[in-house]
Amino acid sequence: MLIKIYPENPAPRHIRSVVQTLNQGKVIIFPTDTVYGIGCDMFYHKAFQKIQQIKGQEKAKNNFSIIVKDLSMLAEYTLPINNAIFRLMKKNLPGPFTFILNANSKVPKLFQSKKRTLGIRIPDHRILMAIVEELGHPLVTTSIHDEDEVVEYTTDPELIYEKYGQLVNTVIDGGYGSNEASTVVDCTTGEPNILRQGKGILMV
Repeated sequence: MLIKIYPENPAPRHIRSVVQTLNQGKVIIFPTDTVYGIGCDMFYHKAFQKIQQIKGQEKAKNNFSIIVKDLSMLAEYTLPINNAIFRLMKKNLPGPFTFILNANSKVPKLFQSKKRTLGIRIPDHRILMAIVEELGHPLVTTSIHDEDEVVEYTTDPELIYEKYGQLVNTVIDGGYGSNEASTVVDCTTGEPNILRQGKGILMV
């Protein structure tokens, strides 16, 4: 199903419909403040495994993150962070960043890296924030962006639907997406280290 949701003013009935789909353990594709992403409820392992199948990659090669609505929700799934990292994240979020933090025991091992770390996103995007707030806990997400080649279907939701519509339950049309991924910042050692420079310019 292709569903049009306007990012300026997401209709509550559309948000509830998407969350109902997630609550059924299904996979969706959605816009972010960077590239379009594919995701599911973080507590549905079968949905996560379906995403792996769709991407055709081994888990170790996938870059999965969770989308949270704010820093309070983030704190439920990570080990404590120092004041400097907290201030850095507060200054730059919501925004086009993925912060790598140390995961705690509430995060299913399926979504963690071998180092027990986790990518955290708080996108500056009303549709996603409304979905996560209604859901009440994080979405697991990974980009459908091709790391080697920027292709048109990653920005046009109708072309995304043509490619993935038979593989997922819902594709959200939130308008054209960006073709630039998030900036990835590793904070697992207590000092920020930019692993990938993307759309976000880190303010320190």
